[in-house]
Amino acid sequence: MPAVVLVGAQWGDEGKGKATDLLGGDVHYVVRYQGGNNAGHTVVIGDQKYALHLLPTGVLSPNVTPVIGNGVVIDPGVLLSEIDGLRDRGISCERLLISAGAHLIMPHHKALDKVTERYLGKARIGTTGRGIGPAYGDKIARMGVRVQDLLDPGILEKKIDMALGEKNQVLTKVYNRRGIDADKVLDEYLGYAERLKPHIADTSLVLSKALDEGSVVLLEGGQGTLLDIDHGTYPFVTSSSPTSGGACAGAGIPPNRLTRIIGILKAYTTRVGSGPFPTELDDDMGEWLRQTGGEYGTTTGRNRRCGWFDAVIARYATRINGLTDFFLTKLDVLSGLERIPVCVAYDVDGVRHEEIPMTQTEFHHAKPVYEEFPGWQEDITQAKTFEDLPPNAQAYVRALEEMSGAPISAIGVGPGRTQTLQIRSLI
Repeated sequence: MPAVVLVGAQWGDEGKGKATDLLGGDVHYVVRYQGGNNAGHTVVIGDQKYALHLLPTGVLSPNVTPVIGNGVVIDPGVLLSEIDGLRDRGISCERLLISAGAHLIMPHHKALDKVTERYLGKARIGTTGRGIGPAYGDKIARMGVRVQDLLDPGILEKKIDMALGEKNQVLTKVYNRRGIDADKVLDEYLGYAERLKPHIADTSLVLSKALDEGSVVLLEGGQGTLLDIDHGTYPFVTSSSPTSGGACAGAGIPPNRLTRIIGILKAYTTRVGSGPFPTELDDDMGEWLRQTGGEYGTTTGRNRRCGWFDAVIARYATRINGLTDFFLTKLDVLSGLERIPVCVAYDVDGVRHEEIPMTQTEFHHAKPVYEEFPGWQEDITQAKTFEDLPPNAQAYVRALEEMSGAPISAIGVGPGRTQTLQIRSLI
């Protein structure tokens, strides 16, 4: 049965939460497969707005089992706070499953993340300071603490002592910061263990059995394709793989179980943090997009950088992920514009590039080549079908579809749960 992947097709913040929520009634498991609480999904249900950071958006659907996969790094304090916040709003997280193989964010990860970013000065990457990068670093260095270690106090104590034996040296002697008390960390994380224990599972096995039994599994990532550690705008990227290949590794299911790979694509482009952004608008129009689209980070509250739609990036996302469909979000934000520019290629030192340039230097020098499309003045937030859209809005969508290389199967015309036009089934 289907295993469907939702991936961000730009630099993140495309509206993956809305897409996941749209499919929630048709799936049985929703899996978060990478990232940490540096990502966020916003879902609007009626007059209620939910901001999720670690929990999969499937937690908002009563018949869905939400899963945090092995590819995620978890700050247990943040996770429990999120669970408690939903409980206070009448939403249960009893069905939540957490992979025993997922890694934990520890206090030294957060401390090192903040101090190293500060020392980079103007060369800073734009990290959220939540310890995600250092946690993934320790995972690769084979000295990380995993969720399953919470079940063995002896192992947990040894791993904390080993990690702090090195990290405290760095904090105190390199950065002149106070060391971290190992006993306090152990007590804190043993407290987390008591509450998290009922949720810990071999989620790879659970998902494999679920697929064998005919259940539909939806895999959702944080961030977006251009923030992938391998395929993004390195070094201005996240520390994991939000692409479809990362979904398999981060959830523990093989590639041949994937049936649909859906790219979430905003009708314009945004990014948070440092790094190249060819279509960025540093003018009144950029501020208009930010204000009209409510472009502020779900997790950090930071202003998102805003620019016109970039078809070069969309084509890249189609190729890297093997996208079968696009979900186009925030089309309504563009209502009222006379003309809408779209970046169709880059100019790099006089040379036209239809694809993303190979080197970091070339990409930093890329200038957008625009084609303009006529806008529309009508309010489209009440549209129920594609045919309800003004002709110019329809033409804009069809042009993006042709330039991006995959069919646009759903369109968001507002933030609400019902403000989505579904052109074709996504499952």
